[in-house]
Amino acid sequence: MRRLRNVKIVATLGPASSDYETIRALFEAGADVFRLNMSHGTHDDIRARHSIIRQVEADTGRPVAILADLQGPKLRVGTFAAPSGEELVEGAAFRMDLDPAPGDATRVQLPHPEIFAALEPGASLLVNDGKIRLRVDTCGKDFANCTVTVGGTISNRKGVNVPDVVLPLAALSDKDRKDLEFVCELGVDWLALSFVQRPEDVIEARDLAKGRAAVLSKIEKPAAVKAYDAILEVSDGIMVARGDLGVELPVHSVPPIQKKLVRGARAAAKPVIVATQMLESMIESPMPTRAEVSDVATAIYEGADAIMLSAESAAGKYPIEAVSTMNNVAISVEGDAVYRQIIEASRHVNRTSVADGIVAAAREIAESADIKAICCFSQSGTTVSLVARERPRVPIIALTPLIETARRMCLTWGAHCVITEEQDRFKGAVISAVRAARTYGFASEKDQIVLTAGVPFNVQGTTNILRVAPCDERLIYRVDPE
Repeated sequence: MRRLRNVKIVATLGPASSDYETIRALFEAGADVFRLNMSHGTHDDIRARHSIIRQVEADTGRPVAILADLQGPKLRVGTFAAPSGEELVEGAAFRMDLDPAPGDATRVQLPHPEIFAALEPGASLLVNDGKIRLRVDTCGKDFANCTVTVGGTISNRKGVNVPDVVLPLAALSDKDRKDLEFVCELGVDWLALSFVQRPEDVIEARDLAKGRAAVLSKIEKPAAVKAYDAILEVSDGIMVARGDLGVELPVHSVPPIQKKLVRGARAAAKPVIVATQMLESMIESPMPTRAEVSDVATAIYEGADAIMLSAESAAGKYPIEAVSTMNNVAISVEGDAVYRQIIEASRHVNRTSVADGIVAAAREIAESADIKAICCFSQSGTTVSLVARERPRVPIIALTPLIETARRMCLTWGAHCVITEEQDRFKGAVISAVRAARTYGFASEKDQIVLTAGVPFNVQGTTNILRVAPCDERLIYRVDPE
C-alpha cells in the first residue's frame, strides 16, 4: 500500500476506534501512526489495542508505528462543598491552600505544595483550561491569596495551569513511570513525553526507555518554548501540543510558535507532529469547517512531518472520515505548485558531515535527472531522516532489515518503509532497492533510482555511498556480474 502524500497522519485510538475493523479501516484511510493515550484506558485496554495494531500490520504487510502518549503530572484543585461548584466573580478574592476541607466561594484546596513553593506575587493561575484566571497577590509555602481576573464556574477536580513559573515538578509522575515501563515492554515505537519544561526531563525518560522506544517531547509549556533548542537536542522528535500552549500563552502567539518549532525540528532532521483540534468539529460532524481544513493545510505547507487527530478518531462519530479528510487535504496541498515553493524556500540546512553531503547530492541528482525515487539503506533511520530533511521532490524508499527501525520511520516525512534482508555487499543492496521501487509502483524497469548506503553494511552512521542505478536488473548484472 503506497501513500500518495508525504506528510504522515497520526490517529488516536479510543472508544470509537478499538476494534479490528475500525483500526484496519483507519489504516486503509491513511493513518500511518496510531497513538495510545495513557491518560485514558487501563493497561488491559492498551494491550488489546496494541495487539490489534500489530495484527493489522501483519495482515497488510506494511510497518505501522505505535506512539504511547504519557499523561504527565496533572495539577487539579480539590473538591467543593456544593456539588455544582462555585461561581467566581471578577474582582473577588479567592484563596488556594493545602487545607483538604471542601471548598466554597472564598477558597479551595490545591494539593500541590510544589506550586506554592514556586509561586511569586503577580503570577497567574489558570483553572479549567484557562476559563478562570487568578492573579496571585500574596503567597507562602502553603497558600496563595488571589484576585479573580476572569470569572466563571469552578468545580471539583478542575485542572490548574501555572504559565509564569518553571515548576519544580518532574515530567514523569509515578503513574508515568509505570506506564512507560509497561508500554516499552509491550513494544511501542515512540513515547510522547508530556509536561516537558527542561532537557533534563527528556534525558530522564530516555534513561528509563533504554533504547526500547524513541522519545518525542511535547512542547506545551512556556518554559519548554524558551528552552526549545536544548530540549530538541536531546529529543528524537517533537510534538507541537497546541492545546496547553493556547491556555498558558496568549492564543494569538501560538501560530508563530508553531512555525518556530516546526522549522527547528526540520533543521535538526527530527520528526515533528502538529497536534490538537485540527478537525475538532468532526467529533460531531461528518464535514470539517473550512477554517479547520486551512489549519491542517498550514501545517503541511510548513513542512511538518505529521498531523494528528485526537478526539476526532478516539471518541468522535466519524473517525474514518476524519482520517480520509486529512489524507485528501494532504494530497491536495502537496500537489500545489506553491507548496514546493514554500518548502524549498524554508529549507535551511547546516551541512557538516559526509552523510549531509551524500543526501544533499542525492536530492539534487534526483531532481535534475529523470530519477523516480531516492532509496536509503539504514540501520537506525538517521540517513532517512537526513534525506527527509531535504524534502525532495521524488519519493523516499526507506529500506532496513530491522522492523523496529521501519516502524519508527513511519513518522518521518515521505518515508515509504520496507523491510529487507540484511546485506553484506553493495550489489545486493542495489538489487533490493530496485526490486522495492518496482514492487511498490515507484518505478518501472525503464527507470532509474538513486541509492544511498554505508559501507561497511549493518553499522550505524556510515552513510558514504551514492549511486544512480537502473531498475532493470539485467543492466546491473551486466555492469557488475559478480
